Amino acid sequence: MVTDVSETPVLKRTPLHALHLARGGRMVPFAGYDMPVQYAPGVLKEHLHTRTSAGLFDVSHMGQIALWPKSGKVEDAALALERLVPQDIMAVAPGRQRYAQFTNAAGGLLDDLMVANFDDHLFLVVNGACKAADEAHLRQHLNDTCSIDVLADRALVALQGPKAATVLAKVCPEAPAMRFMEAGPHQVDGIACFVSRSGYTGEDGFEISIPAAQAEALVSGLLDDPDVMLIGLGARDSLRLEAGLCLYGHDIDTTTTPVEAALEWSVQKSRRSGGVRAGGFPGTDIILPQFEQGASRRRVGLTPEGRAPVREGAPLFADAASADPIGAVTSGGFGPSLNAPIAMGYLPTSHAAIGALVFADVRGQRLPLRVAAMPFVPHNYKR
Repeated sequence: MVTDVSETPVLKRTPLHALHLARGGRMVPFAGYDMPVQYAPGVLKEHLHTRTSAGLFDVSHMGQIALWPKSGKVEDAALALERLVPQDIMAVAPGRQRYAQFTNAAGGLLDDLMVANFDDHLFLVVNGACKAADEAHLRQHLNDTCSIDVLADRALVALQGPKAATVLAKVCPEAPAMRFMEAGPHQVDGIACFVSRSGYTGEDGFEISIPAAQAEALVSGLLDDPDVMLIGLGARDSLRLEAGLCLYGHDIDTTTTPVEAALEWSVQKSRRSGGVRAGGFPGTDIILPQFEQGASRRRVGLTPEGRAPVREGAPLFADAASADPIGAVTSGGFGPSLNAPIAMGYLPTSHAAIGALVFADVRGQRLPLRVAAMPFVPHNYKR
């Protein structure tokens, strides 16, 4: 049998691909890229090392986009972006960034993203699997006010963990003085980078955007520090799950609103009913009433009462005998920091109270779970 290789999708490679191979990364397809899921130490050790020291992640598959206001005023770019997201972008001061979501007319989420104010333009980081659609969305709606510059010639890495600031200070002395969600241009080991004090693990840390041609040299230098370990996608997922953070396409998607997803904290009062710039984004008529009236369902944390992990897709039931599911698990696995299984999912608001008992169907068995507060592991951001 002859295989038509033309039908095999060609995976993209990040600027650090050769480094991953040289350092023993086990590569898997992810968001159209050939990415490391783990290295020789394995997911458990990589996870725990990040919680106790410093982990280095290649997240160069993410999209990096600059919005340049055609008027020359960054406020105009902020106002324009507010037509697409429910967040107050006008209030993001120079040198700061904010978590946001692109919404659709039904109130669902097209993607979630980070938005930084670089004084004369906005810098966006979007999810890798969504970046082409996000670019098209921006061009369709903001082309009248902004020049949209996709920064395809940059790598992106995340340095996460309690020792991240000490490590980065050796090559970027001003890094320790940055606060959580600060962002801007910085020299890192003599290389012009964009640095933010943020991440996706719940730990203190930094995300560093690097010119692609210089990425391997900078990362190799960071890895020379004995406190730093390369971390793959496997531990990235378990870390963000312990931190109660959403994964786009799993915990949030085009069918979930910010209120259903328990992301109310990300929508400032100025964009809600009665605010100075209330509404004006796609799905306003769906989303804003949910702030006042609540939503019919809710993203919740879940802790299985046994040792067996409950995985994504498992249906959730009100009791051990009912035939009709009331919800589903969207993320689930083992929490290494807790030495216990954890999960997230959606339940009707009537069943979403902390401590409520529900049941998951796992290979024909009904396993009990308790609705739990999130994050499962406390956040350690530098406020």
